[in-house]
Amino acid sequence: MALRDIKPTRSELINLKRKIQLSQRGYKILKMKRDGLIMEFFKVLAEAKDTRGDLLRKYEHAVQMMAIANTVEGAIGVKSAAFSVKEVPQITLKSKNIMGVIVPQIESSKVRKTLADRGYGVLGTSTVIDETASSFEELVEAIIESAEIETTMKRLLDEIEKTKRRVNALEFKVIPELTEARDFIKMRLDEMEREELFRMKKIKSRNTA
Repeated sequence: MALRDIKPTRSELINLKRKIQLSQRGYKILKMKRDGLIMEFFKVLAEAKDTRGDLLRKYEHAVQMMAIANTVEGAIGVKSAAFSVKEVPQITLKSKNIMGVIVPQIESSKVRKTLADRGYGVLGTSTVIDETASSFEELVEAIIESAEIETTMKRLLDEIEKTKRRVNALEFKVIPELTEARDFIKMRLDEMEREELFRMKKIKSRNTA
């Protein structure tokens, strides 16, 4: 806002004071939102650390079980058992609101299966196949949970950055510029008032001379 473009009028002064009040109110609200989002982010971050570790452990366990199954049953036997599964996991994507940020809520079903649901013949396979299947089912559950938390964390972080930019814009640009314009108008109005008072005194002194 260039000072030379400002009209030094009382109506403009009132308008600027109103804008300053609104900007200051918005600044406080956005600051509270930013701080609240940061708190939520750190809560989710703590969960993410746990789920990442859990996901890694379950992945390593599933890989080990697959290696053992390939040794015991052979690659063909493992593939045959895998292709016997009729039902695949079902994913339902919903959403929830965290301080105005829409984040995913992932629900899954048919991930954990009974021996009957897996489709392969119990008599024709060893318990290694069952244990391998269970380890991969646990891994899939961990992947789903991790996907929800990681996406939530990213969306919260994006919103925090956006809110921080708006807070900084108000604090360091909008409010200072409005305040400077207000002070300029007040100064000009005071000068004009003094000039008018001086002019009136001069006229009065002429009339009384």
